[in-house]
Amino acid sequence: MAKKESKKVIAPKKAKKVEATKKEEKELHIEESQAIEELIDDEEIESVFGGDKGEEIESSDKEKTPFQLLLEKGKKEGFLTYAELNENLPEGIIEADRLEEIVEMITELGIIVQEGAPTTQQLEQSADPQENTNPIENEIGKTTDPVRMYMREMGTIELLDREGEIVIAKKIEKGNKKIQSTLSQFLPVLMFIEERYITLTTEIKEIADKDDSKYLEIFSDFAFENDEIIEINTDSDEADNQVDVKAIKRCINKLIRQTNKMKTLLEENANEEEVIKLNKAIEETLMGTKIAPKLFDILQKIILAYMAEIKRYEKEIRQMVVETAGVPMPEFRKTFIGNESKLNWIDKYIRAKRKYSSILNKNKSKIVANQKRLGRLEKTSYLSIQEIKGINRKLNMGRIQADRAKKEMVEANLRLVISIAKKYTNRGLQFLDLIQEGNIGLMKAVDKFEYRRGYKFSTYATWWIRQAITRSIADQARTIRIPVHMIETINKLNRISRQMIQEKGREPSVEELSEVMEMPISRIRKVLKISREPISMETPIGDDDDSYLGDFIEDTTIDQPDGAATKTGLKESTISILESLTPREAKVLRMRFGIHMNTDHTLEEVGKQFDVTRERIRQIEAKALRKLRHPSRSEKLKSFMGSDN
Repeated sequence: MAKKESKKVIAPKKAKKVEATKKEEKELHIEESQAIEELIDDEEIESVFGGDKGEEIESSDKEKTPFQLLLEKGKKEGFLTYAELNENLPEGIIEADRLEEIVEMITELGIIVQEGAPTTQQLEQSADPQENTNPIENEIGKTTDPVRMYMREMGTIELLDREGEIVIAKKIEKGNKKIQSTLSQFLPVLMFIEERYITLTTEIKEIADKDDSKYLEIFSDFAFENDEIIEINTDSDEADNQVDVKAIKRCINKLIRQTNKMKTLLEENANEEEVIKLNKAIEETLMGTKIAPKLFDILQKIILAYMAEIKRYEKEIRQMVVETAGVPMPEFRKTFIGNESKLNWIDKYIRAKRKYSSILNKNKSKIVANQKRLGRLEKTSYLSIQEIKGINRKLNMGRIQADRAKKEMVEANLRLVISIAKKYTNRGLQFLDLIQEGNIGLMKAVDKFEYRRGYKFSTYATWWIRQAITRSIADQARTIRIPVHMIETINKLNRISRQMIQEKGREPSVEELSEVMEMPISRIRKVLKISREPISMETPIGDDDDSYLGDFIEDTTIDQPDGAATKTGLKESTISILESLTPREAKVLRMRFGIHMNTDHTLEEVGKQFDVTRERIRQIEAKALRKLRHPSRSEKLKSFMGSDN
């Protein structure tokens, strides 16, 4: 029996609701597309995309920009590759930060951005981004405590199993390989490797034992040919970690020979096929090695430094031509791209005899000077400005790919940091600070993790997290910083002290600690003295918290009330008994003993004052002192003398 075809009837109100929902979705899609395009300059959209950024996505294919078409493709298929993104973004988008923003916003649209086509499971997970994010926002919104918010947000991220860790580690490796491949295309990078090799060779010759292992500062190892996991033999760690330094040295020399040959070919304007062939050979040589991490960062900075110089000089030219003279931006871009270092480029605008021609003629020398600087960059890199920009863009895409994978690995292991940080509470740092420091250690672990060695990531990361936390406690926990080696000694002393208290039921003596720790008594005393914790002057005393420790500490800079009263009484009594003497006797005593004066005086100095001999002054002084010893005067001063006197 044939089944009747049923038509779904929508009530008028419901139909209106569905239409409204579709309209909202359409508007949201348009807004999202426009938001991404807003990351690109208006001029870049008009000149490179060839459309108005306010146009709707649903317009005809001819009116759509390449970027809108790319987004539509991503919406239909659920993913985009880094290669597609690199091809369709305008040439002006070269900064890593802006590329990262665009990738993030595309991901928020529910489009996966990765190296190749994603799995069905990944597409299903990204199908409805709103569904995944709203519960998190609602959950976090229930509290204002930053620790709870952090914990809840962290709890929404799924943990990784061993296979998941390997997948992400491979993504990081792919990103780094893309960066390394880009480095092989930039001659100044290869020339820097040659300079570094010459420097290391000179340093090795100066060392007595001539240790060739310093060459590992260039290439730390050879690249793995496949994704095979190495079986770790814990009994022979040294044998596993050995690298054939002679082979590394041969590889460096091979790369240097290829670099010099490339320079010769480019200087002689050789056949393009020869250059391409040699370029592939250089890439093959470099990709067969693992560049040492420090050098890897330096080599990337060489390309970024070139790009920064190009941006600076182009900005100065653009300001003089577009902003000062008034040349339209589309016209400037159309003529300037590809002619960056051609010094006669500006003459076309000057000969045009338009409004801006006279202004450009005045600024010609400055514009040409910047073009010459761009020309020098082309000469030293053996590439055109546009080729340098292309290399910089490839580099940034590789960095974004690696950084996104690293971020994924870090987020999946945040709980590991929490579990380790809990063990270090009450040691002078707040819990959030411990988490922050542990996260820094986790990021270092992600950078250095090698999945082929067969270890689980958490096993490897634990050491880095602990090291980061303990180092931060040593550096920041105390008001007065104590060196790390001394912190270790203090911790050892405290551990042994606690153990001896449990064994003997009392505090151990300095001599006992010295014997157990095998250290001199003086050293033990020094460690105990250093280990004392400073106490805040604001520490509250009592239950009411109305008085502080600082209130009970004697201020030695101010006289005590009884001392101040005694001093005043002595001063008054001294003045009183001196007034009972003759003016001459009183002045002699004041000068001799420095009473109410800055200092005392010798007999000769007093004699000169009165124009008499020293002997006469001595006689006057002796007579005055005899008068003061009379009970009528001396009784007034005896009360100020101490009991010992």
